[in-house]
This record gives sequence, structure tokens and C-alpha cells, in this order.
Amino acid sequence: MQAEEISADPNGSPTLLQLPDNKDSLNSTEPLNTPVQLGQPCYCISLSEKKLQCVASQKSDLSVALEDCMAALDLFLRNDFEEALSRLRCRIKDSMYHALTYATILEMQAMMTFDPEHILAAGNTMKEAQAVCQRFRKKSTFSNRNFTEEELHAEVCYAECLLQRAALTFLQDESMISFIKGGIKMISMLPTRTLRLLEFVGFSGNKEFGLQQLTEGSAGQTFRSFLCNMLLLCYHTFMSFILGTGEGDVEDAEKLLQPYLKQYPKGSIFLFFAGRIEVIKGNLDAAIERFEECCEAQQQWKQFHHMCYWELMCMLTREECQPFGESEVALFRQVHGLKQKIAGKSLPTEKFAIRKARRYLTENPITLPAPPLEMMYIWNGYTVIGKHKDLTEGMLKTLDEAQAKLDNSPRTEFSIDDQCLVSLLRGLCLKHLGHQEEAEAYFTLVLCNETQIKFDHYLVPNALLEHGLLCLEQGRKEEGIKLLETAKQNYKNYSMESRTHFRIQAALHKAKATGENGIHTMPSSP
Repeated sequence: MQAEEISADPNGSPTLLQLPDNKDSLNSTEPLNTPVQLGQPCYCISLSEKKLQCVASQKSDLSVALEDCMAALDLFLRNDFEEALSRLRCRIKDSMYHALTYATILEMQAMMTFDPEHILAAGNTMKEAQAVCQRFRKKSTFSNRNFTEEELHAEVCYAECLLQRAALTFLQDESMISFIKGGIKMISMLPTRTLRLLEFVGFSGNKEFGLQQLTEGSAGQTFRSFLCNMLLLCYHTFMSFILGTGEGDVEDAEKLLQPYLKQYPKGSIFLFFAGRIEVIKGNLDAAIERFEECCEAQQQWKQFHHMCYWELMCMLTREECQPFGESEVALFRQVHGLKQKIAGKSLPTEKFAIRKARRYLTENPITLPAPPLEMMYIWNGYTVIGKHKDLTEGMLKTLDEAQAKLDNSPRTEFSIDDQCLVSLLRGLCLKHLGHQEEAEAYFTLVLCNETQIKFDHYLVPNALLEHGLLCLEQGRKEEGIKLLETAKQNYKNYSMESRTHFRIQAALHKAKATGENGIHTMPSSP
């Protein structure tokens, strides 16, 4: 963006650089000012009769700030990540919207890459953005409830900073305690309307109303409509599956995504969501194509490719997953050395992988019975694949082969655990294929062997969860709720506990919202 020509005041006073009136310049891909390093202040140039001086930049009004942030967001969505950050960087100390947008982009980077450094940087930057917003908030709300336009914007921006800081706390450590701590940081300050949007993750409150508000907010092309769209896409394609019972609406997700995909056909974020939607629909070839496009679209944030690789891993054949002929044993032996820590803590999924890999450290390791299918369960992939008979039958065949291998192998310390794992996964496949009595028998088999399980203690509460969900599907509501409550109350300190608790809570919320006559009752909107 080109600044207007500098001129000196005839009286010798310095004249500050002004933004041009041409709005097209605001949509330019050129940075507002010369890029500076992170953490350095940005100054406008002034000219006096004697010398050049650096003085603090003037605060722009809200409309100019919003337009500039929208332009930076546009750069970000076109994969020009560093250019977007450069455009925002020089105003993050004096503009609440520049500070919030800058921190939001860093948080999105952290969530896309799971890089510990990115997560810590995003948290620190969001804290700084919160401090900037605080300066613009009304000093006292007890004596006067009249807010200026700037103060109203400051309240919203401040609340959004708190919300995103809480989300980062959960990203650092998926445990329930961390989620509660993250919530405590913001609950006392958030307006009621914002709290309702948070409640849709499944703890309590009016999830439907929260989704409705997000849907209304996603309409149009405003600064916050993009954030509403991203939240809804995450909910429909990830949260409802990983932290819920798979109640996301893939059709709504497609409708939300299409306008963005049309405007940003090479936008890596949207290509990733497009791939995820194809996975949910069971169109694996189309999903693979989308994920490969996503990897080719940008090279700046290569860690983002890993999310695509993770999705691709579940869809490729054994040979395609081992293009260089790597040994399964050799790969599992590397797992422990690859763990990362965020704020001194390991990610729950990495802890789980490390525990599962320990058996490969012995001289004559006993291999896992079905590692890809087990990890697929951790990510609730059966809710997705289970919608497609041919894919589910293929998984059941793999599990039958695993069971046959267990039956023909010598008994080891892992035998009961492996038998229970295969039983749980077979029960899931059978449930999705409509063989409900057989499925229930396999879930019960896991419970019957509870006292003999030595390592994989997560299997029992998850078998109760799946048994409870099956009962609810059959209309056995009271029995289903009892099983879910048992899983919630009686088991602690097992692998991926918080993720299981999220799913249990979502199932209980769904069950209790269903009337005795089987009709799903929607909580009334306030």
C-alpha cells in the first residue's frame, strides 16, 4: 500500500503520514508499512524543517481498522500467511482489532500445526491482545450503562480473547481439569450470549440455541462471519465426532464451505475441510484428492500437511503407508523419542501412542492386533465409516483375521487386553451393520473380562459407552442412561479419559433431551 506524499507544514510542525482515501488500497496485497520483526513497534514517518522523526502511529477509527483486518484475513485465506501477519503487525499495540486478528491467525496456525512453539506463541500473543482490548473497555459499568461504539467493540473483542485463550488451554492439555481451568479464566467476564455459544460442546445448556446463533452469525461477509463459519465447520466435521456422538450435519457443512471454496479455490484451510467432508460422506477417492491438493496449495506452514497425512493414513493400503518398506517394529520403537511437550505436558494422543508402543521395545515384541483400527476408534472414526456397509464389512474382515491370529498364538500378558480390544471393535462394526444382538454380546464380553485387563483399562468405560449408545438407539433409554452414568462415575485415570467423558456427556445430553415417547425435544430459546 502506498502512503500519501509527505509534506512539511509551513510553520515547521511535522505532518504525519495519512492513509489514502482510496478503499482499493485497503484491499491491496501489499503490506501497510515496511514489515518489521515480531515484537518491534511500528512508527509512521514525520518530517519537520530540521530532521525526520519517528513518532507513534495515530489510532485509526473502527471502520478503517476493520477494513484493514478484513484485507489481512483475505491474505491469510489465500495462503499468504506471512504477508497477512506483516500487514497486521505494526498496529497490534494500539488497535484492538489488529491485535485480535493477529492473535487469532497465530491461534489458527497453532491449531493447524500442533507445534508447541506455535501454541505457546499464540497464547502469549492472545494475552497481549486482551491487554490491548482492556485499554478500550469502559472503566466502570456500575454508575453508567451507556457505552460508546468503541467500548462496545472492546467488550466483544475482550470476550473473544478470553474464549480463544481458554481454547488454547484445552489444546495444551486435553484433560478435563485443564478445560475447567481454561473456562474459569473467562467465565466471569463473558456475556450471557457468548456463554451460550460455548455450551454447545456438550456439557450443559442450550446447544441448539448456540448453533442457531452461530448460523445467524455466519451469514454475510462481516469480520465475524468467517469465525462463525470456522466454528460451525469444526463442529460438524470434527467436534461432533471426536468429542460427541457424530450428530454433525454434513449437508450444512457443505453449504457453509462452498462459498469460501469458490472464492478461495486454493485456500488450504478450505481444501482440508472439503477433504474431511468427503471422508464423512465415504467418498475416499475424492477425500484423498482434496487432501493432496491441500498439501500442494501452500509450503509456508508445512506442519499443516501433517493433518492431511493423518487423514490419508486411515485411507491408504498397508503398502501405500509404507512406501519405503519401513518395518512396523522399527517404527513403533521410534515413537517414544518423537513425543512433544507443550508447557511441559505431553499431548494425550501421544501418551496413548507411547503406551501402545511399549510392547515393541522387547527383543521379541508382540505386535498389536489392529493398530490402525484401534486408533480410528480413538478418533471416533467408526461413526463415519459405519455409515458405509462395504467399508464396515472390510474392517470386520480385518478384525476377524486379527481374532484368528490371536486364537492361534501362544498366551501372553497381553492376550486378554488384545481379545477385549478386538471384541470392542467387532461389536462396533456389527452394530453399524445392523447385527445389534451380536454387537451387544461383544460389548458385554469386554465387561466380563474387566478384572483380567492389565494395560488397556480404557476399554471397559468405552465398552459401557458403546453399549449405552446401542441401548439408546433401541429405545432402551433408562438402561442406556444407567450404562453411561456407570462409565462416567466409576472409572478414572485411563487413557484418553477426557475424550471419552466428552462423548459420554454428549450422549447423556442427547438422551435427556428425548422425551419418554421417543420424541426429541429441543430446549427452548431464551
